[in-house]
Amino acid sequence: MTDNQPPLAFYNPAAIVFDADVTIALIADMRIRKAMERGEFDNLPGSGKPLDLPKDHDPNWWLNNLMKREGLVLLPPSIQLRKEDAALDEQLDELPNEEAVRREIAEFNERVIRARYQLPAGPPLITMPRETEATVAAWAERRAQRAAEAAREKAQREAAAEGSTRQGLLRSAIERRHRRRAARLAGTPHPGSEPR
Repeated sequence: MTDNQPPLAFYNPAAIVFDADVTIALIADMRIRKAMERGEFDNLPGSGKPLDLPKDHDPNWWLNNLMKREGLVLLPPSIQLRKEDAALDEQLDELPNEEAVRREIAEFNERVIRARYQLPAGPPLITMPRETEATVAAWAERRAQRAAEAAREKAQREAAAEGSTRQGLLRSAIERRHRRRAARLAGTPHPGSEPR
């Protein structure tokens, strides 16, 4: 070996590793090329004629079928961001703390800014990034309102339960009094009452 020759490992065909799929594709491609060289694809029926496709043929039929089967919807970024903006407050209300809210707002704003720097694909993008402090303040206010409403509902339930307990005690006392009175009027002693 001389100084200007590369090492033998440079020419080693085993140095390249192929997985099974690549190997199968290479073998299939090689066999197709050899068959073409032998002329096995020449003079096939319909060779050189245009395909007989229906007039309403959609070249993306497989993509449309996939989208229907998987329930996928592809919207232009401007429409998708409008939908995300409309649902953002509800999504923020489900988050547990202010840090998570700020992170979600930052991610939303990043998507809006990224979409603004891209060429428009569809309707114009009118969605603006959210002001973080104002959105967090609105989230905190909604959270406080929900907490106050929950406390008010709890107090109402407790008052209703207490009132029903009072009503039940009052009703049973009234029923006992009516039984005693009915027993006195009938002349029979009421169980639990002492004769006079």
